[in-house]
Amino acid sequence: MDQKNNLTTNGDRLWGSLMQMAKIGPGVAGGNNRQALTDEDSDGRHLFKRWCEQADMTVSVDKMGSMFATRRGTDPDALPVYVGSHLDTQPTGGKYDGVLGVLAGLEIVRTLNETGVKTKRPIVIVNFTNEEGTRFPPAMVASGVFAGVHTLDWAYERQDATGKTFSKELERIGWVGDEEVGSRKMHAFFELHIEQGPILEKEKKQIGVVTHGQGLSWLQITLTGKESHTGSTPMPMRINAGLGMAQITQLVNDIALANAPLAVGAIGHSEIFPNSRNIIPGKAIFTVDFRHPEKSILEAMKEQLEQGAKDIANNIGLDMEIESVGGFDPVTFDQDCVRRVRDAATKLGYSHRDLVSGAGHDACWINRVAPTAMIMCPCVDGLSHNEAEEIHPEWATAGANVLFQAVVETAEIVE
Repeated sequence: MDQKNNLTTNGDRLWGSLMQMAKIGPGVAGGNNRQALTDEDSDGRHLFKRWCEQADMTVSVDKMGSMFATRRGTDPDALPVYVGSHLDTQPTGGKYDGVLGVLAGLEIVRTLNETGVKTKRPIVIVNFTNEEGTRFPPAMVASGVFAGVHTLDWAYERQDATGKTFSKELERIGWVGDEEVGSRKMHAFFELHIEQGPILEKEKKQIGVVTHGQGLSWLQITLTGKESHTGSTPMPMRINAGLGMAQITQLVNDIALANAPLAVGAIGHSEIFPNSRNIIPGKAIFTVDFRHPEKSILEAMKEQLEQGAKDIANNIGLDMEIESVGGFDPVTFDQDCVRRVRDAATKLGYSHRDLVSGAGHDACWINRVAPTAMIMCPCVDGLSHNEAEEIHPEWATAGANVLFQAVVETAEIVE
């Protein structure tokens, strides 16, 4: 009997694990609030660690607090296959974003254990710290340190809105490990995640085979005009920073549409000053988020914005500053790992399509240091980073089964 082709995960058990984890850090509207380095984050980590130890895995922690649970392979010298994601959530997050990828990894090990199947390579489940970046910006901090994008000292100095530092909060909740960050070597890394978009559900596809990750550029624009009375200042004499922000908002939308279908762009965070109903805004500060899977097009979009915004500011009489406040280059995932994902979906009879990930994930950084691929399953209405985030149990099972096949094939079953 071909063990590999006959093994599938226990979907009911996976769903039960998801629901049990969701009890930790419940949100106010049915989702979760388990932000990084909170007491709730610590509680979720303890539950995950207990489950891993019950599955006969050893759990290690690095200096960023990332957790690594190892199932032994038959070859002690073989590089491990890694699988995982993150357990932290947005303040009003859902029950599946990140968590599905970690607990599906646990389900792989549970299935191998109960069937007695051994692999040549160890399998390691990872829970990366602070993927969301909602409390300690930016996102994907721990995987970024692991991949050498950030330094440990820089990450430790990140502060939340109250001025608490990453290092002090990691120490407070008791999850500072001894292991040097990035010292581990990976044979490959696989991450299962909900799509966080509407494409798979709309096209009735069960699996997304992620080939690329969009590049991202965050720009902060500051417009400075003149505060004056809204009632007594003639229209031709106004230097309205709010008007400039409105026109640049339209420009951002136009640039993204001109580079469709893969480009996206929007203004997310915005502030106007003094933010009074009868004062023309004298200052506006806002961020532009551009994304595209081709670096050259992403750069061209930025150049278009900078020139267009300059023209808008000059026409109104505004002073303008543009600052890059974050971003990363587009990601091309490893062709062999992607092939394994696609082949697994085909073999299992799941409908699937190639996808470009519109969001950043830990896999985007790990791709710099190890062959990497991602798998996505649909989510209802494409909704995520919202307590109403929802997936169906059969979607979770399909994603876990494809993940299982890709991971086990890469880890090499010992017959």
